[in-house]
Amino acid sequence: MQSGGDYTNGFHGGLQRDEKQVPVLSSLGRAKRRSRGGARDPRGGLTNGELRVSDQISEQKPLESQESPPPCTDFDVAYFHSYAHVGIHEEMIKDRARTETYREAIMQHQSLIQGKVVVDVGCGTGILSIFCAQAGAKRVYAVDASDIAVQANEVVKANGLSDKVIVLHGRVEDVEIDEEVDVIISEWMGYMLLYESMLGSVITARDRWLKPGGLILPSHATLYMAPISHPDRYSHSIDFWRNVYGIDMSAMMQLAKQCAFEEPSVESISGETVLTWPEVVKHIDCQTIKIQELDSVTARYKFKSMMRAPMHGFAFWFDVEFSEPAKNTNATSVANRSSSISPFTEGNQKKRSNPNDALVLSTSPEAPPTHWQQTIVYFYDPIDVEQDQVIEGSVTLSQSKENRRFMNIHLEYTSAGRSFVKESVMR
Repeated sequence: MQSGGDYTNGFHGGLQRDEKQVPVLSSLGRAKRRSRGGARDPRGGLTNGELRVSDQISEQKPLESQESPPPCTDFDVAYFHSYAHVGIHEEMIKDRARTETYREAIMQHQSLIQGKVVVDVGCGTGILSIFCAQAGAKRVYAVDASDIAVQANEVVKANGLSDKVIVLHGRVEDVEIDEEVDVIISEWMGYMLLYESMLGSVITARDRWLKPGGLILPSHATLYMAPISHPDRYSHSIDFWRNVYGIDMSAMMQLAKQCAFEEPSVESISGETVLTWPEVVKHIDCQTIKIQELDSVTARYKFKSMMRAPMHGFAFWFDVEFSEPAKNTNATSVANRSSSISPFTEGNQKKRSNPNDALVLSTSPEAPPTHWQQTIVYFYDPIDVEQDQVIEGSVTLSQSKENRRFMNIHLEYTSAGRSFVKESVMR
C-alpha cells in the first residue's frame, strides 16, 4: 500500500528519574525528554542569577514590543528540573545515530554556518552549540531553562569557546538576544515526535530572531503510523496470567490489560511486526508551521493488511530532515524528494537518490535503534485481520488541557465492519 500523502513512507532500513521530581510528570517515570525552553519560577518569572550563566553579558534587557510569554507552570518547572539530571543527557549523547547525524548535518551546512550567528534551542550540555562553533560560527547563543545550563557553560569554558558560545539560562520565551540570527538548531523531538511540546519553543525562537531565509536544523519532520502484530508482547504481559506455577490466575487478565495497555508504550519493535505500509500523520515544515497547529493534529488513514495476523495496535515513529532553506520553499518538491527514499534502506542517516538532497534521521522500525524507539498504542484485545483486509479510521493528537507537555491520543478504527475507539494519554 502506498504511504499517506506524497512524503517518504517512513520505513527505513528507559530513563530513570529521581523520585523527588514531581511524580505527576509521568506515572511511568517518563519525564524523559526535552527540558530546554523554560524558566525556573513557577509564577512565570526567572529567579535571580539564572537568566544567564555566561560571563559575556551580565544582564538581559526586559522584553519590549513583544507579546507576553506564556506563563511557566508548575508542570513546566518540574519538566525543566528533570533535565538537570546527567543521565538524560548521557543517554541522548550516547545515541550515536542522533548525535552523529546532527554533527554531519552541521558540517554539510558549514557554508551557511561559518561566520554566522546561531541559536541552539534547548542546548543541554552544549554539544550542538560546540559543533556549530567548530564549524566556524561567529557566535552561538546556547539557550536552556534547565540547570544543566550551568554545566554547559563550564563545558564551553573547558573547550576554550567562551568567546563564541554564550549560554543563556532561561526560556526562549524570556531571554533576550540583541541581534537577528542566521541559524536555529535544536534537537526538539519527543517520543511520537510531538510529545513534550518543545517544538513550540523552536517556533518562538524562529519568530523572534531568525532572519528571513535563515536556516533551521532540522528543517522538516514527519510522523508516521502503521498497524502492528506483536503477539510476543501480548503473551508476555497478558497470557502469562493464564497459568502461574500451575495456578489459574486468569482473573488477573483484565486488570493486566488495563495496566499494560492503558497508556502508550515506548519500546523497540522490528519491521516484521508491521502489517502495512505506514501513513503520514503530520508533516512539519519548520519554516512555516504555526504554534496553533500543535494544539491538535488530526489525520485519517486507510491501511490494507499485507498478511493474516492478529492486530495488536498502532505504532508511531518519525523522521527528521536537514535541508537548506532554498529547498524548503516548494512543498511539492520536498514531498517528491522524500518519496524517493527506499523503504528498507539500512541505517538511520538517509541520503536521497540525488546526493544534493537532504540528510534524514529516521526512528523507523527498520532503522537501527535510537533512544526514541517507537511509540505503540496497544488495544486491550487483538483484532484478527485477513490479508488485504482494510483498516481505516482517524487519529487525533492534542495537547492535554491538564498539562501541555502531555499528549492526548484519540484513535478511531474500523475493520471488517466492526468499529472501535481507543483513548489514552501520554504522560
